[in-house]
Amino acid sequence: MDDLVRIKCFFFFVLVTALAFEVQTMHERTKRSTSYSATLEPGNWENCKTGTTLPTRVNTSERVRSLRNLFAGIQIQAYIIPSEDAHQSEYPSDYDKRRQYISGFSGSAGMAVVTNNLSALWTDGRYFIQAEAELDCNWILMRQGETGVQTTTEWLRSVLTANSKVGISPFLISSSRWKSYSDDLQKYNISLSKVNSELIDQIWTTMRPPMPSTVINALSMQFAGRSWQDKINDIHTKMAEKYVDLMVITSLDETAWLFNLRASDIAYNPFFMSYAIIDRTLNRTSLYIIDKDRKLTQNPNDNETSVKVHTHLETGPNGICSGSGGGCTEVKEYNNTAIEIDVEKLVNERNKVWVSPSCNYAIFSLIPETKVYQANTPATLMKAKKNKAEVDGMKSAHVRDAVALISFLAKLEKEVKEGKLWTELSAAEELEKYRRDQDYNRGLSFDSISGSGSNGAIIHYSVTNATNKAITTKEMYLLDSGGQYLDGTTDVTRTFHFGSPTDFEKECYTRVLMGHINLFLAKWPKGLYGREIDAFARGPLWDVGLVYRHGTGHGIGMYLSVHEGPSRISLSHSAFTGDEPLDEFQFLSNEPGYYEPNKFGIRIENIVMVTSVNTTYKMEGQNFLGFEHITFVPYEPNLIKLSMLSGKHIEYLNNYHKLIQEKVGPALKEKNLEAYDWMMQKTATISSFVSSGNRQPVNHAILIPILLPLFFIF
Repeated sequence: MDDLVRIKCFFFFVLVTALAFEVQTMHERTKRSTSYSATLEPGNWENCKTGTTLPTRVNTSERVRSLRNLFAGIQIQAYIIPSEDAHQSEYPSDYDKRRQYISGFSGSAGMAVVTNNLSALWTDGRYFIQAEAELDCNWILMRQGETGVQTTTEWLRSVLTANSKVGISPFLISSSRWKSYSDDLQKYNISLSKVNSELIDQIWTTMRPPMPSTVINALSMQFAGRSWQDKINDIHTKMAEKYVDLMVITSLDETAWLFNLRASDIAYNPFFMSYAIIDRTLNRTSLYIIDKDRKLTQNPNDNETSVKVHTHLETGPNGICSGSGGGCTEVKEYNNTAIEIDVEKLVNERNKVWVSPSCNYAIFSLIPETKVYQANTPATLMKAKKNKAEVDGMKSAHVRDAVALISFLAKLEKEVKEGKLWTELSAAEELEKYRRDQDYNRGLSFDSISGSGSNGAIIHYSVTNATNKAITTKEMYLLDSGGQYLDGTTDVTRTFHFGSPTDFEKECYTRVLMGHINLFLAKWPKGLYGREIDAFARGPLWDVGLVYRHGTGHGIGMYLSVHEGPSRISLSHSAFTGDEPLDEFQFLSNEPGYYEPNKFGIRIENIVMVTSVNTTYKMEGQNFLGFEHITFVPYEPNLIKLSMLSGKHIEYLNNYHKLIQEKVGPALKEKNLEAYDWMMQKTATISSFVSSGNRQPVNHAILIPILLPLFFIF
């Protein structure tokens, strides 16, 4: 064969290869960009159409039928079942999981609606895959945020006739959401109707968990930093500034924080079912708890305190304050009727009443419009901005948590590579043991998300025996976990590949990491909301047409909720919660991700603290904020494409690695030398020469117009 033929064959081979790469790339892009087309038919997702039977599904036919049988008696044509309890809790107790009972869907976010002949469930992008696996095919799955998907009220307007009534328990919906729903429906002569006797409670008569009522423990000043008396005084000051006489507190994390009390009524959250009323006029504070007489005198079950609740609150064993003045909290029995009676009576005697945007409609509706002042309560704002003891505690808790997580990860990677059997369940269970060995640990802060391969693509995946997969060297593994400690709450996500990841997996991981770094390095003028800096994290994914369907950051409590308001980092603004600007000493997550359906999921999450930062130039009256590291756990170098990183990304990684070695290294070296060596290997210095700018993946299509003429020339 002469040289001309060889050259021609070579160019033909290159041309065909380029075309093949481009066809494959276009196919992948098409798959990832395929949008969901909503229908109004039950079972409107693939495995219902194919008749696939899944073990995670609950047959809800009889439950829905029993619910519909109650409609005629109260003259409603539809019923709304929210996820929340009377306190608008993100994670309600098992007793309050009404939406899960009626639908079978166990995700933490969702809204179920049942009409006389249809059942629909709305949830967001974190739970699309989970909802498909758990809903039976009698339900319509409404994927919030997808093109063509109606909102709850839009759908109700489309399936109901004029003069219909939609029922809902006023205790299970916030006042702000009630107003939004009512206004939308009223335009079409459909009314939102109070159902005071909750319908799910009437049909859920067997196998229902009892109301939660766990031991309440006092949190010492060592961890709380401020006494509950000082906090009440601060709230009085804020009330006076707004000319408010009365404040009704309905959120469980607010009452726990305000009174420096913790319990276990809600899984993974140290809360107790409660309301509180602060009466500035009479200098009186009332706290409502379940089984008050027993709990006031009960011995604590936390070995870090010996103080009984009635002593801590400076009240009598029966909860009555006699001659104690403003230094005493009166304790009353918790139930909906009791709080309604007291609020109604006090409202009539006071001029202005403060409630939060999340206050349930049952209580809100007792306050005349002329008397209501609705805004985030001082408790919410003070709780989010940690005091010195809380800041120090959060930092200490995260270092101990890192010791636990790194020790576990070193063992996991070693044994997976050796071929030993590890599963999603066994990994989650083993990690919990490592955390429980740490000082002040009080369990997990949420159900660990341990997802291998395709399960990692389910954003809020919860492993069960039916879904449990092996962790291998062939697939990516996502681990999102956290602990509750007396001095802090932790939440950290890392994604791994213990074998040979594909180039696409590495690119996706690196883009998520780039966004994660970009957000941490951001500086912004004080006064901005989280939504105004969210795009820093999404940019590297947006550059190539990829997205993730969840917020980038949430607030986190100090031995409280792992998801704490009011500040957050998200593109969207919620009309139903009181968003607040980012401020110093708030702790938030930084957690961009990417999820390839049925293949893999990636999320990288650190907790960061908002802090004031120095800038090159100073403008009068203008202060800038940024972030400080709180989480100290290595990333996965096996998934990083260093050639995609800029110099600032490399510098960040080296600085972060050095901090991990300094903060966590000493404890690891003392307790677990093998884990210390693993950590040092993962945090080795990266040479700056490996980065050649923010390279983009080769677009093979551009080779075609270059090679094609050459082919014909030769």
